[in-house]
Amino acid sequence: MAALLRAPLFSGSVISGCEASDGFATTPARDLKISGSPLRLGGTRNERVRISLFIAAKPSCIIRASKDSFGFTRELRESEHILDEKDQVLDPFKEMKCRFLEFKRQNFVEDRIHYQSLAQRQEPKFMVIACADSRVCPSSILGFHPGEAFTVRNVANLVPSFQHGASETSAALEFAVNSLEVENILVVGHSRCGGIQALMSLKDEADSRSFIKDWVIVGKTARLTTKAAAGNLSFEMQCRHCEKESINSSLLNLLTYPWIEKRVNEGKLSLHGAYYNFIDCTFEKWTLLYRKALEGGSKYAIKNRSVWS
Repeated sequence: MAALLRAPLFSGSVISGCEASDGFATTPARDLKISGSPLRLGGTRNERVRISLFIAAKPSCIIRASKDSFGFTRELRESEHILDEKDQVLDPFKEMKCRFLEFKRQNFVEDRIHYQSLAQRQEPKFMVIACADSRVCPSSILGFHPGEAFTVRNVANLVPSFQHGASETSAALEFAVNSLEVENILVVGHSRCGGIQALMSLKDEADSRSFIKDWVIVGKTARLTTKAAAGNLSFEMQCRHCEKESINSSLLNLLTYPWIEKRVNEGKLSLHGAYYNFIDCTFEKWTLLYRKALEGGSKYAIKNRSVWS
C-alpha cells in the first residue's frame, strides 16, 4: 500500500496527515488533508481507497475518496460545474447547429418531396466555378437552392487547361459535363481577390516552393495580358484588371477540353463569366460566344453583357 501512495498521482507534498499500512485492517479514522482542505475518512477494513480526480472549471482539482475494491484509480472527468456563458458563446458550432435546424424546419420538412427526389438524383442546370474566398458564396449571392448548381471552388476561381492534367477542377468539370450534362458553366470572379494578388506578385524567377504559386500560375496568360494593357497603373488597379481578365482566360481554357468544346458547338452547353464586386455589391455577367467558323477572323465573342445593381 505504501508503494501505491508513492505513485506519481501525488507528486509533491499534496497529501498530509495520513500514514500508510498494508490493507488498513486496524487503521483508525483520521483527517486527510488534500491541498490544504480537510477530508474525513472513516475506518476501513480490508478495503482499499479509490481516489478520483475531477477537473474543475478553474485550474484546481477536487479529490474525492470512496470505498472500492478495485484499488487506486485515476479518473479524469468533465467538470461538475456548469460552463459559464462566456464558454458557451465560444462554441463555434452552437450557431451553426441553430442554422441547420432552421434549414431543416423551413426547407426539408416543408418540401420533403423535393428533397426525397434529390436523394435519388441531381439534375443541376448550372455548374459554378467560384473562388474559395469566404466572402464569395455563390449560393448566398445568387440564391441557388440544393440541386440547382454543381459547384467547385478554388483559389482565384481558375480553370486550368486540358493540357494541365488532373486537378479537382478538371475532375469536377468532367463529371458535371459528361455525367450531369449541365447546360451552363458560370465562372465567377470577384473584387479584392487574394489569389489574383498572389498571381500579380509573382516574380519571373521562382524563389521558393509554394502550393499557392504553383496553382495561381495557371492564370499566367491573364497576368501577361494585364501587364501589357495596364502595366502603367497602380498595383491595385492591375489586380482589378486581372480579376476580370482571368475570368475570360478561364472561359477560353474551358474550350481546351474536347467534350466541352463538342457540347458548346452542338449548342448544348453555354459558357458564362461573371464578376462580383462586394465593395458596392454589383454583379456583372456576360456570355462567351464560340464558333469554329465565326466570321471576322476570331472564334470568340462576348454577348449578353449586363450589370446587376
